[in-house]
Amino acid sequence: MTTEILSSRLDGTELIVETEDGTETYGSQFLVAALLVFVARGSGQIEPEESAAIIDLIESKFHLEGPDSLALITHAMNEMTEKPGLAPLLLDLGAALPDRDKEDIALMGLKVVAADGRRNAEEMDQFNRAMTAIGISPAIVHRAFDRYFEETMPGI
Repeated sequence: MTTEILSSRLDGTELIVETEDGTETYGSQFLVAALLVFVARGSGQIEPEESAAIIDLIESKFHLEGPDSLALITHAMNEMTEKPGLAPLLLDLGAALPDRDKEDIALMGLKVVAADGRRNAEEMDQFNRAMTAIGISPAIVHRAFDRYFEETMPGI
C-alpha cells in the first residue's frame, strides 16, 4: 500500500509529515537508517555483513539496543516503500543537520560500503549520490574518509 503525503514541514531537525492516516515525525535516527539502507542497496541487495554493520552503527550512534535498532531499520525500509514521496523530504532534513552529524553519517556510510569486504563501484556511487543529496560537502566527506582510515589503519 502506498500512502500519499499531503503536507510536510521541517521543525528544527525533525520532519513532520501529514498523510491521510495522520501525522508522522521523522528525526535524524530515521534519516540515518534510511540512508544506510540506501547505500547498502547500491549493489542491488543488502549483504548480511552490511545488515550487521547497519545495526551495529545505529546501536552505537544512538545508544539503542539490538531489537530497537532493527525496529528502526525495518520502520525506515517500510516507510520508504509505502511513502515514495518521503525521500525528497528527507533530503531537506539531512541538509538541516549540523556538520558534525553530517560527518558522522558519512563515516557510517563508508563503513557500510566496506562491510562486506568487497569494493563495489555501485555502492560507492550510491554513497556519493546520498552524500550529495543530503548536502554533505566534499570537505565533510573527506574528513569522514580521514576518520575511517584512522580507525581502520591506525599508525599508517
